[in-house]
Amino acid sequence: MNGTLSLSNIFNPANARAMAAPIFIVLILAMLVLPLPPFALDMLFTFNIALSIMVLLVSLSTKKALEFAAFPTVLLLSTLLRLSLNVASTRVVLLDGHTGPDAAGKVIEAFGHFLVGGNYTVGIIVFVILVVINFIVITKGAGRIAEVSARFTLDAMPGKQMAIDADLNAGLIDENEARRRRAEIAQEADFYGSMDGASKFVRGDAIAGILILIINVVGGLIIGVMQHDMAMADAASNYTLLAIGDGLVAQIPALVISIAAGIIVSRVSTEEDIAGQMLSNVFSKRQALYITAAILGLMGLIPGMPNFAFLLLAGGLVWLAYRNGKPQQQEAPAEAQAAPVAAVESQEASWEDVAPIDTLGLEVGYRLIPLVDSATDGELVRRIKGIRKKFAREIGFLPPAVHIRDNLEINPNSYRITLKGVEIGSGEVRTGLFLAIDPGNITASLPGIATRDPAFDLPAVWIESGLREQAQAMGYTVVDPGTVVATHLNHLVTQHAAELLGRQETQALLDHLGKSAPKLVEDLVPKMLPLSTVQKVLQTLLTEGVAIRDMRSIIDTLLEHAARVQDPHELTALVRVALGRSIVQQIYGSASELPVIALDHGLERLLLQTLQAGHDAAGMEPGLADTLLERTQTSTQRQEALGHPPVLLTPAVLRPLLARFLRRTVPQLKVLSHAEVPEGKQIKVTSLVGGAA
Repeated sequence: MNGTLSLSNIFNPANARAMAAPIFIVLILAMLVLPLPPFALDMLFTFNIALSIMVLLVSLSTKKALEFAAFPTVLLLSTLLRLSLNVASTRVVLLDGHTGPDAAGKVIEAFGHFLVGGNYTVGIIVFVILVVINFIVITKGAGRIAEVSARFTLDAMPGKQMAIDADLNAGLIDENEARRRRAEIAQEADFYGSMDGASKFVRGDAIAGILILIINVVGGLIIGVMQHDMAMADAASNYTLLAIGDGLVAQIPALVISIAAGIIVSRVSTEEDIAGQMLSNVFSKRQALYITAAILGLMGLIPGMPNFAFLLLAGGLVWLAYRNGKPQQQEAPAEAQAAPVAAVESQEASWEDVAPIDTLGLEVGYRLIPLVDSATDGELVRRIKGIRKKFAREIGFLPPAVHIRDNLEINPNSYRITLKGVEIGSGEVRTGLFLAIDPGNITASLPGIATRDPAFDLPAVWIESGLREQAQAMGYTVVDPGTVVATHLNHLVTQHAAELLGRQETQALLDHLGKSAPKLVEDLVPKMLPLSTVQKVLQTLLTEGVAIRDMRSIIDTLLEHAARVQDPHELTALVRVALGRSIVQQIYGSASELPVIALDHGLERLLLQTLQAGHDAAGMEPGLADTLLERTQTSTQRQEALGHPPVLLTPAVLRPLLARFLRRTVPQLKVLSHAEVPEGKQIKVTSLVGGAA
């Protein structure tokens, strides 16, 4: 039965692991009330020392603080273990301290005699020094670092979240990776917040250690003299040494744990552990090593100084600096590049001389070549692959591959994005720096090279990598150069989706649909409609910002009306009605109320008369066109200021006319017809074009 407790359940590895923490807590609490024999105290004190050493070694080997996310809990449990051992050893010291220095076990005796030479005055001084180092220096510093780190981590969370959203929208990461990064940011904030509180445990532990030492000494003297008739000197010697041994055996592991806490919160996350950071940052600077060696050598030449020690260390530093500066031998290239042999005589032109134009191209200056070098798995190459996958998933067809090449004729830090050989966008990025983009809510400015984001023309600044976290805390969205280029490319590819859907892509799209619905495609092309008409319908949808993922509904609608309608624009209007629910969801999400812009009745009648007279947007009377354009722009700005998506709702017969007329001048405006609004949605007119709001 479920819930039955049995030996097989208890000794199941998963259950045993889950029971380890509760059992450990229960044992700690038991040590507070139950007497322990000296041998048990020896084993537990030894375990406490081993635990502190393991925690320190794990702290030294971590590359990121979150790799030791359990550290705050470990800090609490180790503190509780030390305090419970202090209570248990205090009980034994006060009960049996008169019998000799080994009354509380061999470990306490060793710390009381061997480490301080059996001199309790020296022991008290050493104990106080350890407590001062732990309490005032290490614990206080680590606590302050944890406090500041927690505050800055929380302040930087919005910027980091925006950076994740930017990578997700650019197709650089998928939803699972974005979810993982968001969880990591939340865990980082929780970790530093917990460390800020956990540092108080160590501080309280140091205070408790001092109080326990005083209680053991005073209590031991009273018990030894008054209950066991010991001489004052003997009682002072026995109980003080036992108390000092007890304090040292607890404070030394506490000091080790405090050092581990300081290392965890003070390190900067890199791909190296602490040892690697120390070697690469401190002992790799040749100039610093030579200067230090020279100073030590001069000090070693002063009479009366320990010449051998200074000169030996100076020589070691000189050797280390020489070894670091020794050039690494590089293998000569295996093959020498042969010089091209000039052609003796020109050859006849052939069709091989006609180079095809790339549908999508990315040209980079020579300083950006490392970003796109496939031999070194350049980050931009991987991100472009992610952009194509994201485009195919969201728009509905696979775009052409992006052909990347270097161009020595453009600025070394520049790039050009081309469509069918024509430039559609360009920008400039600086490798080694980060672009801090101002989304409009920053709290302060940053030093750097002022510029503008090439994708969305937002104010930005190129900053050093060391200012990255500070910029995120100030509200900037910080991205690397590869992300800048990838975001710009993704923006332009989405804008020109209709031009990327050629006849070949349309046929590939129908072939892909034919694998799951072959009869549907066979009945449409070429029986009912030619491929060019289907392509024109899909291109018009893409031009109006409508995704073509639901190809089954599109083909069904075309099949239904193709017998009587052959005009691509009329077919597009019918398809839009079939896709109405998807179009509205793409604009408004799941909202039940749709705030829209509507036409004034007088303006609507004028436009209907223009349409009935056989005029299209180009034949519209100039005064009417200017009025319509000016008032639509005003209403669109008002709609955006209210935080609503700019959508113009019109009668079905006017929608194609207005969509084509307003597309170039007000590209952010979406034009919907009444027929495209699905049932169950409430329309709220927030502004009128041609009338009062």
